Amino acid sequence: MSPSSRRLQTKPVITCLKTFLISYSLIFWFTGVILLAVGVWGKVSLEAYLSLASEDSTNAPYVLIGTGATIVIFGLFGCFATCRGSPWMLKLYAMFLTFVFLAELVAGVSGFIFRHEIKAKLGIAYEKAVMSYNSTQSSSVAVDTIQRTLHCCGVKNYTDWNDTLYFKEKGIPMSCCKENVKCSPETLKDLNKAENEVYTVGCFARVTSVMEANLGIIAGISFGIAFFQLIGIFLACCLSRYITNNQYEMV
Repeated sequence: MSPSSRRLQTKPVITCLKTFLISYSLIFWFTGVILLAVGVWGKVSLEAYLSLASEDSTNAPYVLIGTGATIVIFGLFGCFATCRGSPWMLKLYAMFLTFVFLAELVAGVSGFIFRHEIKAKLGIAYEKAVMSYNSTQSSSVAVDTIQRTLHCCGVKNYTDWNDTLYFKEKGIPMSCCKENVKCSPETLKDLNKAENEVYTVGCFARVTSVMEANLGIIAGISFGIAFFQLIGIFLACCLSRYITNNQYEMV
């Protein structure tokens, strides 16, 4: 078979791979936009919860934002490499997809394995934040935000505030009140009177349920995107190999 005949037979295959890889790259780009949006949402909506665990935990939204932005850039790079028909660009794109696959797989597995430790660490941090509450520290602001948002009070229940220095001075924080107008200073300093005016359910159980629900969503998205990379890796490697073996130049 002459080189020209072989090239004519190979052209439809390369064109088909090119079409699939461009479609994949656009979808990959869109997943980057989703991760970017989830990171921004996490930074805005979950800042109070994340700031209680540790300083490192507050970096989670930035990791998602950074990952999303990187995927957006390489998604566009994948489209360019496919249109250009450059083997080395396609190999670089495949290497990046492999790196993303491994990173997301490791992150997802680690989060699943250490979820109980994260939960325990969060419980200790929240209890410490309640005991050292003074209404001005960042951890105290986080406690107020959680109590208002989740309609809860204290760690296990509202009586936990009885053991704090803040209670001895000012009583239960206003953030525990169902309606601020009904919470007088005298009521907040008396647990019996406060029972009918504040949220009685503890915050720890509600915080962990919210965190687990959102972590489940994020983990599901991460695993889905991770295994989705395998398709791109396969397409990029195949297209690069076909172009290299057949000395085919995309016009």
